[in-house]
Amino acid sequence: MTSSHGSRPKHLSSSPFKPKVEPEIEVFEVGDRVTHDLYGLGRVTKIDSHAVTVDFAGQTVRIQPPYSKLQHL
Repeated sequence: MTSSHGSRPKHLSSSPFKPKVEPEIEVFEVGDRVTHDLYGLGRVTKIDSHAVTVDFAGQTVRIQPPYSKLQHL
């Protein structure tokens, strides 16, 4: 459920449920060596505000956050 502004409703301190944890989005830089669950080893070639572009042995892939399958080496 979201409020009229598009964000989640405020978590009440009296609630017996734990608040949802926001996923931490990794920060990448051009030249970083990375690994991807599907594509394998690669190197970050470009960064923009909505994605990173990675070269995986000649195959260039644009990956959007939260980068769940992409990790730093």
